[in-house]
Amino acid sequence: MTTPVEKSTNPSTNTAARTVGGAPAPHQIATGHEGTVRDQIDSYVQRIRGGEMGMLPALAGLIIIGLVFWIATPFFFTKTNIANLMTQTAALMMLAVALTFVIILAEIDLSAGVTGGLAMAIFILLTNVGGWGWIPALLAAFVIGAAVGTFIGFMVARIGVPSFVITLALFLGLQGVILVLLGNAGAYRIEDPAVIAIMNKSMPVWAGWLMLAVIVAISFATGLYDRSRRVAAGMPVRPMSLLLAREAAWVVGGGLVVLLLSLNRSTSVIPIRGVPVVVPIALAILWIGTTMLDRTRFGLHIYAVGGNPEAARRAGINVSRVRIVCFILCSTLAVVSGLFTASQVGTVESSAGRDIVLSGVAAAVVGGVSLFGGRGRLAQAAVGALLISMITNGLGLLGLSAGITLAITGAVLALAATVDALSRRRSGSTSLARG
Repeated sequence: MTTPVEKSTNPSTNTAARTVGGAPAPHQIATGHEGTVRDQIDSYVQRIRGGEMGMLPALAGLIIIGLVFWIATPFFFTKTNIANLMTQTAALMMLAVALTFVIILAEIDLSAGVTGGLAMAIFILLTNVGGWGWIPALLAAFVIGAAVGTFIGFMVARIGVPSFVITLALFLGLQGVILVLLGNAGAYRIEDPAVIAIMNKSMPVWAGWLMLAVIVAISFATGLYDRSRRVAAGMPVRPMSLLLAREAAWVVGGGLVVLLLSLNRSTSVIPIRGVPVVVPIALAILWIGTTMLDRTRFGLHIYAVGGNPEAARRAGINVSRVRIVCFILCSTLAVVSGLFTASQVGTVESSAGRDIVLSGVAAAVVGGVSLFGGRGRLAQAAVGALLISMITNGLGLLGLSAGITLAITGAVLALAATVDALSRRRSGSTSLARG
């Protein structure tokens, strides 16, 4: 996704680029998203040297881990396991995306997992006991998630309670509420076929190709729109060849995945073909969230508050409101994660959401979202979730114990946090040197 005009404009750089002593100045790049292909490459290398690693370490990890498991087991890159990996990643990815909104603010929400569990407990009681339809019951679950997020945001932004403390309190307290609600039974089976289908059914083959066509069309239209805005503003634009190369990557890469999933992956007489239903749902939420962060004034305010809340306040940004809304978004998207998990296992248990939150934080950080605030994108959280899921999936195929999986995941998280800290230090020292 290309960078919008608002985020890539550097007034001082553009002004300096207009004239130097009355003569046209050499072209300067503000963000690395303009200029020739060579300019793009040079700017990207410069950003890496300055400590802005982005999701590069996570992408390198995906390649390395993929190669390791490809060599270690012949079942890792099969069409059946790729489909399984997509469904296994969905719930973790959604929670990592939810947590990204508050991590960008240099905050944390340890209660996100059990918030989703509480919402699903309300949902299952309304459907199985109260006789509600699954749609109004799900809307009620989202209201519960938003209410919890509002409470956390108010306590953090208005009262001044540290987010770690208040969310830890809710992490413990909401588990008790779930136990009280579900009673001695401890688990309820989901009866609605539509909810079960989210994680356990596949779309028709033609729907998968249609999904890919929509993704390519939106990506290309967005690129053209950005070019037209920059041209209208008299700003340099990235070469059309880069936009076409990006679309070609979507067509080739996405086409291979859809083609693979369109083949029969069933071991019984009943064929199973098509992209899992959860994939377009997760991608749509990811696209909406990314658009909000990258292309709206509120998204810019989130990064400003995360980078320097005092400077943001002096610039006229309502810091408290930004924090409250981000916690609401986090808790609401955590309900989506809880829905995915409940759909996958087919039940809502009293322990719902208890263990996934730390993996969600790990996924976001491993993907490149900075714990120090001000930096991070939802795509990075998605890549981090895929990386964590690949580790869990691959080690499971090798028959290794859960203890080894946890140990390796912890080591990856420690490495990612170290890279984040070092890149922050490098970025700071580079800025001082340039100043």
